[in-house]
Amino acid sequence: MTIASKEETAPRHWQRAPKRNSPVQQISRLTRKLGMGKILAGGALLLVLGGFWYYNHQPSSDGRRGARLTAAPVRVAKVVQRDMPVIERTIGTVVAFDTVQVTPQVQGRVQEAFFKEGQMVKKGDLLFQIDPRPFQAALGQVRGQLAKDQAALDGARRDLKRFQALMAVNAESQQVVDDQMATVAADEGTVEADKANVQTAALNVEYTQIRSPVDGKTGPITVMPGNIISVTGTTATVNPLVTISQIQPIKISFVLPQTELPRIQLRQKAGGLTATVDQSDVGGGSFTVPVDFVSNAVNNATGTIELRATYPNTDAALVPGQLVNVVVELSDIPKAIVVPHDALTAGPDSQYVYTVSGGKARQVPVNVLFDDNNNVAVQGDLRPGDDVVVDGQLEVVPGGAVEIVRGEQASSQPSAPRKGRGAKRKS
Repeated sequence: MTIASKEETAPRHWQRAPKRNSPVQQISRLTRKLGMGKILAGGALLLVLGGFWYYNHQPSSDGRRGARLTAAPVRVAKVVQRDMPVIERTIGTVVAFDTVQVTPQVQGRVQEAFFKEGQMVKKGDLLFQIDPRPFQAALGQVRGQLAKDQAALDGARRDLKRFQALMAVNAESQQVVDDQMATVAADEGTVEADKANVQTAALNVEYTQIRSPVDGKTGPITVMPGNIISVTGTTATVNPLVTISQIQPIKISFVLPQTELPRIQLRQKAGGLTATVDQSDVGGGSFTVPVDFVSNAVNNATGTIELRATYPNTDAALVPGQLVNVVVELSDIPKAIVVPHDALTAGPDSQYVYTVSGGKARQVPVNVLFDDNNNVAVQGDLRPGDDVVVDGQLEVVPGGAVEIVRGEQASSQPSAPRKGRGAKRKS
């Protein structure tokens, strides 16, 4: 019988368990594996993109870039050479030539209005009638007082003549003559005051008829007939009876940046500045009017200067407060190379256009002189008659094949101004 050793017979519960990773260590190891996978995937993506770029930019056998299996479809327009006007677009506000608030000068009851709201009136037309009877009575009273005082003056003058005749024969004293002369002078002053009172009363009667001070269009009536209006001194304590705006002619107010002030002044000296008002967006037409006012100060809060143009407005199409599109021609670029605005493409360092010749596209860097949002005056390796791409630039590769799509083409000829403000001069 074999006796077991101590080690064999000892209980096994004390033996150390196999070492295992903790949950934190397992998560850390999994994260490292995922991070390495992302790095590998990113590297593969960079290799694919680099190969694509290399393929599209590798020079072909004839030394040209961008070999494509298919030609990019594009639309083109012609480069032209012409004088390019330098314009500035802005928003103008229609302003009444004159605005008058009609207020009463005497108090009383408004009897009648002789016009309709919104009616065109002429200067001197009767607008309102205030009850004139109290003022007519006051006029009669001061006229009576004038007659009374005039009679007293006439009597005093006759007495003075008699006293002077008596004094000439030593039948009257000098004191009596002097007293009578003072009486005559006092009566003359009284008569003059009475005449002034008569004039004032007559004016008050005239003020009961309120007439238009200007030619213009009436607004709403704020005090209807039948209401009592009161006046304190020379100021009415009620709202104006009506407001009249002179709209024939009318003003168009707009502002331009102060940086344009030298060109504005130069244009005025050269023959006058004009503004073109465009109402095509509301179904109207366009018209050109002379600029007859340039403000004498720059608004230091906005850095702009106000200009105004006068328009006859014979058809009353423009209304005060209306917003209109205004285009101001400030100068010209003579014999400029002009391309359509859509041909211009912005690059990382400069702007450029694509020209098409022999079925291939060529990238031409340009320097923009002026852009009016329709056409662009540029400097660059362009000649009149060259074809420039105006649509499809995203598919064009410098030196790559292109296919001109026939159809409606853009034009670099002068066109109607676009809405809004977009004209900028660049250097």
